[in-house]
Amino acid sequence: MGRMRWLELEGAANARDVGGTPTEGGGVIAPGVLLRSDNLQDLTPADVKLLVDDIGLTTVIDLRGTPEVTREGPGPLRSITAVRHHHFTVLPEAGSATDVAADDVSDALYLNRRERTIALFPDNLMTALYLGYLEDRPDSIVGALRAIASAPGAALVHCAAGKDRTGVVTAFALTAAGVGRDAVIADYAASGERIHEILARLRATPTYADDLDKRSDDDHRPKPETLELFLDQVDRRHGGVLTWLAGQGFGANDVAALRDKLLG
Repeated sequence: MGRMRWLELEGAANARDVGGTPTEGGGVIAPGVLLRSDNLQDLTPADVKLLVDDIGLTTVIDLRGTPEVTREGPGPLRSITAVRHHHFTVLPEAGSATDVAADDVSDALYLNRRERTIALFPDNLMTALYLGYLEDRPDSIVGALRAIASAPGAALVHCAAGKDRTGVVTAFALTAAGVGRDAVIADYAASGERIHEILARLRATPTYADDLDKRSDDDHRPKPETLELFLDQVDRRHGGVLTWLAGQGFGANDVAALRDKLLG
């Protein structure tokens, strides 16, 4: 994969442009089309100017759960009328837990869901969690991809840390656009370069602080094998990303629209 296009924002630690990622057909993802980030609560006026005025952000896709969105409150981009916001949680809307800590068992509902999720793939907890997104909220995965494809300008996908939920949606978008698996995994793993900064931001808010302290920083770092196992399981269980998407009503015309958008 080409040089990582980090967006140096004052109020986010894990923001980057996936533009420049090569496709298997010899093309590249266009710059300024698909951005990914951790949460956007702390963006400064300079950050907002960079995203909206300089890059041309028109669409924000928020993958956080409703309890997270409610607790954290609206971020600065919510006041920008030119930016449209979509909320597509990939978690079942029951209980109050986030997925920042995959081993948080703070309530019975979450414990039951965690046990069901682990059963999807006992060999790797995070891979199981990602498979759970597909089981629990396929509508949100497809909704997020449609929002990316239809964005008039740049689309930004984010969750809390910008690595797991955002990582899965971005991996599906890149795969649909023809990016090879190694480059998809490299984009996913890049969040590990800033894991300490990401976690420091999350620890500053009570929404996430308690969950995070149950695991070491390195345990939160996205590992290439996690996404590799996940995509392998999507192949084995569902016939691959495109076949899974088609089964959710995201067919050839949708894929073509997404590809056209991402390839510019």
